[in-house]
Amino acid sequence: MSRKPSLAASLSRLALFVLVSAVAGVLVAGAALPFVGGVGVATRSAIESYESLPTQLTAPPLPQRSRILANDGSVLATIYEQNRIEVPLSEIAPVMQQAVVAVEDGRFYEHRGVDPRGLIRAFVGNSAGDGSVQGGSTLTQQYVKNIFVNLATTPEEARAAVARSYTRKLKEMRYALALERQLSKDEILERYLNISYFGAGAYGVEAAARRYFNKSAAKLTLVEAATLAGAVQRPVAYDPTRNPKLSQDRRRQVLNRMAALGYISQAKADKTAKISTKSFLKPRRPTNGCTTSYAPFFCDYVYRVVRTDPAFGSTPAAREALLRKGGLTIRTTLQPKAQKSAQIAADTYIPRKDASKKLAAITMVKPSTGEILAMAQNRSWGTKGVGNTTYNFNVGTSMGGSIGAQAGSTFKAFTLAAAMEKRVNPLEKIVSPPRKTFDGFVNCKTGAEYEPYSVGNSTGSGTFNMLQGTAFSVNTYFMALEQKTGNCRPAEIAAELGLTKGNGDPLFDGPSFTLGTSEVTPLGMSSAYSVFANHGVRCQPIAISQVTDRDGKDLPIPKADCQQVMERRVADSVAVILKGVIDGPIQGRTGAPMTLGRDAAGKTGTTNDSAAVWFVGFTPDIAAAVATYDPRGQYKFPMKNIRIGGTYFGQVFGSTLPGPIWKMAMLGALDGVPSTRFDLRIYDSLVAATASPTPTSSSPTASPTDSVSGSPSTSPTGSPSPSAKPTKPTKPPKPSSSPPPSPSP
Repeated sequence: MSRKPSLAASLSRLALFVLVSAVAGVLVAGAALPFVGGVGVATRSAIESYESLPTQLTAPPLPQRSRILANDGSVLATIYEQNRIEVPLSEIAPVMQQAVVAVEDGRFYEHRGVDPRGLIRAFVGNSAGDGSVQGGSTLTQQYVKNIFVNLATTPEEARAAVARSYTRKLKEMRYALALERQLSKDEILERYLNISYFGAGAYGVEAAARRYFNKSAAKLTLVEAATLAGAVQRPVAYDPTRNPKLSQDRRRQVLNRMAALGYISQAKADKTAKISTKSFLKPRRPTNGCTTSYAPFFCDYVYRVVRTDPAFGSTPAAREALLRKGGLTIRTTLQPKAQKSAQIAADTYIPRKDASKKLAAITMVKPSTGEILAMAQNRSWGTKGVGNTTYNFNVGTSMGGSIGAQAGSTFKAFTLAAAMEKRVNPLEKIVSPPRKTFDGFVNCKTGAEYEPYSVGNSTGSGTFNMLQGTAFSVNTYFMALEQKTGNCRPAEIAAELGLTKGNGDPLFDGPSFTLGTSEVTPLGMSSAYSVFANHGVRCQPIAISQVTDRDGKDLPIPKADCQQVMERRVADSVAVILKGVIDGPIQGRTGAPMTLGRDAAGKTGTTNDSAAVWFVGFTPDIAAAVATYDPRGQYKFPMKNIRIGGTYFGQVFGSTLPGPIWKMAMLGALDGVPSTRFDLRIYDSLVAATASPTPTSSSPTASPTDSVSGSPSTSPTGSPSPSAKPTKPTKPPKPSSSPPPSPSP
């Protein structure tokens, strides 16, 4: 049995109705409804308060999703707070426009923003006596309400924006009437369809059409349009993917309203209402963020660049808001061909779910511009399961990465640079015994002398010039060379090339510097080596080539800021010496398996017990660094006596695992790229003069290694036997032409 409203409740409702109707009458018709008793005073006060409100409502830009693109325009990821794609009314199917007008505001084209008939109809239909105003809102008023929702910055403001109170209704009416004087009906309808929430995370009709039907709003059919129009009132309840029966019932109401207004026939409405919801749904779950990108770790790096670089805003909150709401188009430097090649190479030699759990991480950069072309690792994006991680091992800790890994003999390139800068004769012979103790090294900050430092070879011994010592990666040769240059200058050069530890700290600059005992990242090493490829010009590594806002306006971006940081003769000297590691007449050179059939230079790097093993190399077009190690602990889980990717290794060396990964990645990335030559005119004579030297103690051909062996504790201790022979891996399978597999979310 229904309860009749109390007298007090009825009077309250009547007073509220008169109050709202009076305001509507004053502003719409020019005359208020008759005042009733004491209500007249309240009405007059409300009207005065109402008229004190501003007449202009500035609609803020709607939150739009941002897109991260590869350098060819393909989409890497979308990032958003609200999944919205703004479109003009001309790109929204007319039947969609008709459906939403029919069900939300049938007199939309007749009123001027506020509809007194609607207010009366809502009053008659109200059953609650709680003093609230329910229903009666025009489509224009609903648009105003949505604006206030988007303007809300606190939970209190958000609640006030949707509160069912006469205060909110009066504000809506004021601004709705003002908007109708400023905008055409079509402009208001366009804005309404772009701001409204349609459920399932879809804001605006374009995103909703793609979310539910996998098509654009321009191609919506009657049944689809009626379904979307019906969802606006209660987006969760009428979500067709969650509640298909309720959605169908609501769709019938929309169709009947369309028939009543003459948009369609009643027969067509009845027929369309019977269609099963599931029969036309083609839901497509939108992606938000980098987790499903084919280059998730590079994508995350770009995301972090935007979040941290002042070029994109003065505060972290401002940068985050710009990214998630600004509708940015972020074109990156990622080259899909290089990324695909790097990913295939990493996965081929160390599969993602390999029982060894070893890591392969590779970064490629373009020396002449600093552009990051690829960033891959044999991991899928995820927090659980073998082969999953959210750490980007290519970059440092400040960018969501790791502290890095010791890079071994790849650091010898910086000692070469210091020697060439000091004009040490590259043909000078240096006696390099199997083990030797070196002194004369100083603390670069205090000037205090270090204790004598002992180091041994793993590649034999003999008397070598600079090209030979580098090709064979002889530790005692490079310690002697570091004595000539001092230990401080090589470290300074590495810093000038932009290299730091993975945690951002300066590199260790003690005696073991040349043996690579500092933990670094593939991005840091590839960028540093790129300076040798670029004739001494250093370009800051960049991941973003262009950012445009929602209006197509270019925004400031981080610059490569290319500068000459090393004499050209020094850089070119190091390039030619490192070229001799891969190609040339020196038999037993450690990088011989990595020949590309074009000018290339590089250096292997193997720490004690193969705890971390590297290959860093370059052509004039691409510099790349590959690191392989166990992220659970480099020295706790060294790469010795282990099966990796189906191949048994007695001990992994730079030439046996990271080197082949580098080669496969480089060949794929350079496929179709014309061969570019180094500038070797001055140094060809050096190669000719070193055509046939060999070590005197052991054969580097039998042991192409370069692991660190030194003391004191500033360097890892222990070294493999000079006669240890690495097991040659089997030939990897031919790379697939398909794109790299998508990582798990």
